[in-house]
Amino acid sequence: MSFTIAITPHRTALAKNYWLLGFLIVFVLVWLNSFLYTSDMANWRLENVLTFVAIVFLIATYRKFRFSDLSYLLIAVFLCLHVYGSKHAYSENPFGYWLMEVLDTPRNHYDRIVHFSFGFLLAYPMREACLKWFGFPKWVAWLLPIEITLSLSGFYEIVEWLVADVFFNAQGDAFLGTQGDIWDAQKDITLAVSGAIIATSIVSLLKRTFKIYESSDASI
Repeated sequence: MSFTIAITPHRTALAKNYWLLGFLIVFVLVWLNSFLYTSDMANWRLENVLTFVAIVFLIATYRKFRFSDLSYLLIAVFLCLHVYGSKHAYSENPFGYWLMEVLDTPRNHYDRIVHFSFGFLLAYPMREACLKWFGFPKWVAWLLPIEITLSLSGFYEIVEWLVADVFFNAQGDAFLGTQGDIWDAQKDITLAVSGAIIATSIVSLLKRTFKIYESSDASI
Protein backbone atom coordinates (compact mmCIF):
# COMPACT_ATOMS: atom_id res chain seq x y z
CA MET A 1 0.00 0.00 0.00
CA SER A 2 1.38 3.37 -1.01
CA PHE A 3 2.12 6.11 1.50
CA THR A 4 0.37 9.27 0.33
CA ILE A 5 1.64 12.82 0.55
CA ALA A 6 -0.15 16.01 -0.40
CA ILE A 7 0.60 15.71 -4.13
CA THR A 8 -0.71 12.14 -4.26
CA PRO A 9 -3.96 12.33 -6.27
CA HIS A 10 -5.80 9.54 -4.44
CA ARG A 11 -6.75 8.91 -0.82
CA THR A 12 -7.19 5.41 0.63
CA ALA A 13 -10.40 4.54 2.49
CA LEU A 14 -9.95 4.10 6.24
CA ALA A 15 -10.70 0.37 6.26
CA LYS A 16 -7.87 -0.25 3.78
CA ASN A 17 -5.50 2.44 4.97
CA TYR A 18 -3.15 0.46 7.18
CA TRP A 19 -0.88 3.46 7.68
CA LEU A 20 -3.71 5.48 9.20
CA LEU A 21 -4.96 2.54 11.25
CA GLY A 22 -1.42 2.10 12.59
CA PHE A 23 -1.21 5.78 13.56
CA LEU A 24 -4.57 5.47 15.28
CA ILE A 25 -3.54 2.38 17.27
CA VAL A 26 -0.29 4.01 18.45
CA PHE A 27 -2.14 7.17 19.49
CA VAL A 28 -4.79 5.20 21.42
CA LEU A 29 -2.08 3.24 23.25
CA VAL A 30 -0.23 6.44 24.21
CA TRP A 31 -3.49 8.07 25.26
CA LEU A 32 -4.56 5.08 27.39
CA ASN A 33 -1.13 4.96 29.04
CA SER A 34 -1.36 8.63 29.94
CA PHE A 35 -4.90 8.18 31.27
CA LEU A 36 -4.24 5.08 33.35
CA TYR A 37 -0.92 6.23 34.83
CA THR A 38 -1.33 9.98 35.15
CA SER A 39 -0.02 11.51 38.33
CA ASP A 40 -2.59 14.34 38.26
CA MET A 41 -6.05 13.46 36.91
CA ALA A 42 -7.42 16.99 37.21
CA ASN A 43 -4.55 18.37 35.14
CA TRP A 44 -4.91 15.46 32.67
CA ARG A 45 -8.54 16.38 32.04
CA LEU A 46 -7.67 20.02 31.41
CA GLU A 47 -4.79 19.17 29.11
CA ASN A 48 -6.90 16.76 27.06
CA VAL A 49 -9.79 19.09 26.29
CA LEU A 50 -8.00 20.30 23.15
CA THR A 51 -7.03 16.71 22.32
CA PHE A 52 -10.71 15.78 22.23
CA VAL A 53 -11.48 18.85 20.10
CA ALA A 54 -8.76 17.82 17.61
CA ILE A 55 -10.02 14.22 17.40
CA VAL A 56 -13.63 15.35 16.88
CA PHE A 57 -12.45 17.71 14.12
CA LEU A 58 -10.48 14.97 12.34
CA ILE A 59 -13.41 12.54 12.52
CA ALA A 60 -15.98 15.12 11.40
CA THR A 61 -13.94 16.21 8.38
CA TYR A 62 -12.71 12.77 7.29
CA ARG A 63 -15.44 11.98 4.77
CA LYS A 64 -15.39 15.33 2.98
CA PHE A 65 -11.83 16.54 3.58
CA ARG A 66 -9.18 13.85 3.89
CA PHE A 67 -5.53 14.58 4.67
CA SER A 68 -2.64 12.64 3.16
CA ASP A 69 -0.94 9.90 5.16
CA LEU A 70 2.04 12.19 5.77
CA SER A 71 -0.19 14.86 7.28
CA TYR A 72 -1.95 12.32 9.49
CA LEU A 73 1.46 11.03 10.62
CA LEU A 74 2.58 14.55 11.59
CA ILE A 75 -0.71 15.20 13.40
CA ALA A 76 -0.45 11.87 15.25
CA VAL A 77 3.11 12.58 16.38
CA PHE A 78 2.09 15.97 17.73
CA LEU A 79 -0.94 14.57 19.55
CA CYS A 80 1.22 11.81 21.08
CA LEU A 81 3.73 14.41 22.31
CA HIS A 82 0.92 16.43 23.86
CA VAL A 83 -0.80 13.40 25.40
CA TYR A 84 2.48 12.18 26.88
CA GLY A 85 2.92 15.66 28.34
CA SER A 86 -0.52 15.43 29.93
CA LYS A 87 0.45 12.25 31.77
CA HIS A 88 2.29 14.47 34.24
CA ALA A 89 2.27 18.22 34.58
CA TYR A 90 4.42 19.57 31.74
CA SER A 91 6.88 21.01 34.22
CA GLU A 92 7.18 17.54 35.83
CA ASN A 93 7.68 15.56 32.63
CA PRO A 94 10.26 12.74 33.05
CA PHE A 95 11.75 13.21 29.58
CA GLY A 96 12.16 16.90 30.34
CA TYR A 97 13.99 16.04 33.56
CA TRP A 98 16.28 13.70 31.61
CA LEU A 99 17.06 16.55 29.21
CA MET A 100 17.79 18.81 32.18
CA GLU A 101 20.52 16.41 33.30
CA VAL A 102 21.92 15.81 29.84
CA LEU A 103 21.96 19.47 28.78
CA ASP A 104 22.56 20.86 32.28
CA THR A 105 19.65 23.32 32.06
CA PRO A 106 17.85 24.90 35.03
CA ARG A 107 14.39 24.23 33.58
CA ASN A 108 12.23 21.34 32.37
CA HIS A 109 11.91 22.15 28.66
CA TYR A 110 9.36 19.52 27.61
CA ASP A 111 6.65 22.16 27.19
CA ARG A 112 8.96 24.12 24.88
CA ILE A 113 9.48 20.99 22.76
CA VAL A 114 5.72 20.60 22.33
CA HIS A 115 5.19 24.28 21.49
CA PHE A 116 7.91 24.09 18.83
CA SER A 117 6.41 20.85 17.54
CA PHE A 118 3.02 22.53 17.18
CA GLY A 119 4.39 24.78 14.47
CA PHE A 120 6.91 22.34 13.02
CA LEU A 121 4.60 19.33 12.73
CA LEU A 122 1.30 21.00 11.87
CA ALA A 123 2.46 23.54 9.27
CA TYR A 124 2.44 20.89 6.52
CA PRO A 125 -1.15 19.72 7.24
CA MET A 126 -2.27 23.35 7.40
CA ARG A 127 -0.61 24.05 4.07
CA GLU A 128 -2.23 20.98 2.55
CA ALA A 129 -5.64 22.14 3.80
CA CYS A 130 -5.11 25.64 2.40
CA LEU A 131 -4.35 24.28 -1.07
CA LYS A 132 -6.49 21.16 -1.39
CA TRP A 133 -9.48 21.99 0.81
CA PHE A 134 -9.87 25.72 0.23
CA GLY A 135 -8.02 26.27 -3.05
CA PHE A 136 -6.07 29.29 -1.79
CA PRO A 137 -3.33 30.76 -4.01
CA LYS A 138 0.13 29.26 -3.50
CA TRP A 139 1.59 32.38 -1.87
CA VAL A 140 -1.26 32.40 0.66
CA ALA A 141 -0.64 28.74 1.45
CA TRP A 142 3.00 29.57 2.24
CA LEU A 143 2.14 32.35 4.67
CA LEU A 144 -1.14 31.24 6.22
CA PRO A 145 0.21 28.25 8.21
CA ILE A 146 2.70 30.59 9.89
CA GLU A 147 0.00 33.17 10.61
CA ILE A 148 -2.39 30.50 11.89
CA THR A 149 0.34 29.13 14.15
CA LEU A 150 0.94 32.61 15.56
CA SER A 151 -2.79 33.22 16.09
CA LEU A 152 -3.52 29.84 17.68
CA SER A 153 -0.44 30.05 19.91
CA GLY A 154 -1.51 33.46 21.18
CA PHE A 155 -5.08 32.22 21.67
CA TYR A 156 -3.83 29.17 23.58
CA GLU A 157 -1.82 31.36 25.95
CA ILE A 158 -4.99 33.36 26.66
CA VAL A 159 -6.89 30.12 27.28
CA GLU A 160 -4.15 28.99 29.65
CA TRP A 161 -4.47 32.24 31.60
CA LEU A 162 -8.27 31.93 31.80
CA VAL A 163 -8.12 28.31 32.90
CA ALA A 164 -5.33 28.81 35.43
CA ASP A 165 -6.24 32.20 36.87
CA VAL A 166 -10.00 32.45 36.48
CA PHE A 167 -11.75 29.07 36.25
CA PHE A 168 -9.43 26.47 37.81
CA ASN A 169 -7.16 28.42 40.08
CA ALA A 170 -6.11 25.33 42.07
CA GLN A 171 -4.61 23.81 38.91
CA GLY A 172 -2.95 27.05 37.83
CA ASP A 173 0.74 26.26 38.37
CA ALA A 174 0.51 22.71 37.04
CA PHE A 175 -1.43 23.75 33.93
CA LEU A 176 0.65 26.81 33.06
CA GLY A 177 4.05 25.29 33.73
CA THR A 178 5.81 28.65 33.58
CA GLN A 179 8.42 27.48 36.12
CA GLY A 180 8.99 31.04 37.27
CA ASP A 181 9.67 32.48 33.80
CA ILE A 182 7.67 35.69 33.31
CA TRP A 183 8.33 35.53 29.55
CA ASP A 184 7.15 31.93 29.23
CA ALA A 185 4.15 32.77 27.02
CA GLN A 186 6.21 34.90 24.63
CA LYS A 187 8.89 32.21 24.33
CA ASP A 188 6.28 29.51 23.68
CA ILE A 189 4.70 31.56 20.88
CA THR A 190 8.10 32.33 19.37
CA LEU A 191 9.06 28.65 19.35
CA ALA A 192 5.79 27.63 17.67
CA VAL A 193 6.15 30.27 14.94
CA SER A 194 9.82 29.33 14.46
CA GLY A 195 8.78 25.70 14.01
CA ALA A 196 6.24 26.67 11.34
CA ILE A 197 8.81 28.81 9.50
CA ILE A 198 11.37 25.99 9.54
CA ALA A 199 8.80 23.44 8.33
CA THR A 200 7.62 25.59 5.42
CA SER A 201 11.24 26.35 4.54
CA ILE A 202 12.02 22.62 4.40
CA VAL A 203 9.00 22.01 2.15
CA SER A 204 10.11 24.86 -0.12
CA LEU A 205 13.66 23.46 -0.28
CA LEU A 206 12.37 19.98 -1.16
CA LYS A 207 10.14 21.43 -3.86
CA ARG A 208 13.04 23.28 -5.45
CA THR A 209 15.45 20.37 -5.09
CA PHE A 210 13.14 17.81 -6.65
CA LYS A 211 11.43 20.32 -8.98
CA ILE A 212 7.94 19.56 -7.68
CA TYR A 213 5.30 21.76 -9.31
CA GLU A 214 2.07 22.53 -7.61
CA SER A 215 -1.44 23.69 -8.20
CA SER A 216 -4.39 24.23 -5.89
CA ASP A 217 -5.41 20.58 -6.32
CA ALA A 218 -1.95 18.96 -6.31
CA SER A 219 0.64 20.31 -3.94
CA ILE A 220 3.28 19.13 -1.56
